[in-house]
Amino acid sequence: MSGKAFVAALRLLPKNALSRAAGAVTRWEAPAPVRQLMIRGFASHYRVDLSECEDPSTFRTFGEFFSRPLRPGSRPIAPGEEVLVSPVDGVVSETGLAEGGRMVQAKGIEYRLGHLVADTAVARRLEGGPYATLYLSPRDYHRIHFPISGRVSGWRYVPGRLWPVNAASVRNVPGLFCVNERLVTLLDGPLGPCAIVAVGATVVGRVRASYDPSIPPTNLAGAMARSRDYVDPIAVQKGQELGAFEMGSTVILVFEKGRVALSPALVPGAAVRVGMAIGGRPGR
Repeated sequence: MSGKAFVAALRLLPKNALSRAAGAVTRWEAPAPVRQLMIRGFASHYRVDLSECEDPSTFRTFGEFFSRPLRPGSRPIAPGEEVLVSPVDGVVSETGLAEGGRMVQAKGIEYRLGHLVADTAVARRLEGGPYATLYLSPRDYHRIHFPISGRVSGWRYVPGRLWPVNAASVRNVPGLFCVNERLVTLLDGPLGPCAIVAVGATVVGRVRASYDPSIPPTNLAGAMARSRDYVDPIAVQKGQELGAFEMGSTVILVFEKGRVALSPALVPGAAVRVGMAIGGRPGR
């Protein structure tokens, strides 16, 4: 099936309802033999490295396995106050500069920074700055970590659709990352302001934040747009957990113009892992 045919077929599916149903299944405390069959079958099919996590039999649900923590020390964090690290395990989809507030989704398809972060003031502050789009496949570790130390100044939750974020959808659904549901975390650090955008996708049960337990999980029926700016910003450390996808998706990083230089190795198709250096202050 071609990419366009795949997307046309998906238009007919109730993607949000399907995703909520799938999320409910992942949170089902199935009998142990069923649960282990699901986990082992998934791990075998997607070639998940089970040596990096605890014994799969300890997980009470498939969702707990999917958003599993890693064993301590599995992801060393590159040192340096001004060294930017990858927040996720995944593959680089696109990088560039948000000149004029425009960002590249795929060849021939652009979208607007303001639509992505759903905040005009934030978009103005980040306009012209570098960005990196990182795709998480089903086999990847699905927790998100802070790319640099700093203070979380606020967040924006934007309800939306739940299109897949695979290559076929990215190449054929205009404005995909602005159409899909997303959680935008706003961070201020030694390299200036940064937006960390967790984009939901089909069968993403939920995206949950770790830095503020009061943030409700995403992908709830009838969810409304919400936002918060902290009177007392939350201090966080580089490599600290930001949140988790309860199924796979995409994270987009956007920085202020002139404050960050992304690594030349950060090109489409390059693999990244949590804690790996991906940039820093220009000239360093």
